[in-house]
Amino acid sequence: MLNPEEKKKLEQTALRLRYDLVEMMGVGVAGHLGGSSSLAETMAVLYFHQMNFSADRLHDPNRDRLILSKGHAALIQYAALCEKGCFPREELKRVKTLHGLLQGHPDLSVPGIEAVTGSLGQGLSIALGISLALRLDKSPARVYAIMGDGEQSEGQLWEAAMAAVNFKVDNLTAFIDWNKVQATGATKDIFSISDLDKKWSGFGWQVIGVNGHDSEAILGALEEAVSVKGKPSVIILDTIKGKSFSFAEGNAAYHNGIFTEAVYQQALKELDAIKARI
Repeated sequence: MLNPEEKKKLEQTALRLRYDLVEMMGVGVAGHLGGSSSLAETMAVLYFHQMNFSADRLHDPNRDRLILSKGHAALIQYAALCEKGCFPREELKRVKTLHGLLQGHPDLSVPGIEAVTGSLGQGLSIALGISLALRLDKSPARVYAIMGDGEQSEGQLWEAAMAAVNFKVDNLTAFIDWNKVQATGATKDIFSISDLDKKWSGFGWQVIGVNGHDSEAILGALEEAVSVKGKPSVIILDTIKGKSFSFAEGNAAYHNGIFTEAVYQQALKELDAIKARI
């Protein structure tokens, strides 16, 4: 588990990732703030504590892999990769521009990105394929796949879920960002998928539910997942869409929203207030 200094460091890292989100959003350009901010703590724990991943060993065959199946939240992964030193910081100002490196969804041209994603439902299949290949190679590497809760309506995802259990893949850990809001409203009102824990357990996965904004709880869930043998694990992250931004929390308008100058300044002010507390 984390000591107080380690926990504080991860909280500060998650905050820094949220500052990066605001920098990438800028003013007047649409960006996926909500579903990116709900993953800040998870990205902090994975990239800065859990994963065997380094900017100077991006092609190490034994590196851990992260597949962001909910590819519309690419901004939070870009923030983590930038903080890890995978590409120059000035790229954050050029997101989704013709001359920029960082596109609206993950692309293999970005150092540290392992797969092109964003067509929902496919990321778990990709992660499963990589996991099986690593097992054939007798590699110690692990694979992590992050899905959205709205994504749970995709059929291919459940095919991959069945296959992972059938092949007893235990080097794969999936996450569900259960932030309860998708592009146009509450997930329960658009395509209700209740009892996610029971569904995944029924498919044969080890299911672990945690507060997705508690770095220590996330790490504990990851430690449990690593200890499970003979089957894959899924961590259901109970999160808030747009976490840390009062105007965006639980608000579908910021699934893919635009900052005015006033809102941009408000976002920075609210992060500054959090910074003063930790």
